[in-house]
Amino acid sequence: MILEIITPDKKVYSGLVKLVQLPGTNGLFEIMNHHAPIISTLDKGKIKVEEENGQVLFFDVDGGIIENKDNKIIVLAESV
Repeated sequence: MILEIITPDKKVYSGLVKLVQLPGTNGLFEIMNHHAPIISTLDKGKIKVEEENGQVLFFDVDGGIIENKDNKIIVLAESV
């Protein structure tokens, strides 16, 4: 899957990932390969990213929106 994390100022992250865990407004949720299309709002919290090579990254966000479609995840975050 391709993940992009974008703020109004810059692109914070772009890369190939196996798993993304997100702080949704109704609780944590994960997106893996071939996940159904989804659009959701995000609360303040941590985004956990597991890259293809196994490395795990964390990003603190202050809320935003996430869209997943055709194995491309776009996170529009207020700040990271």
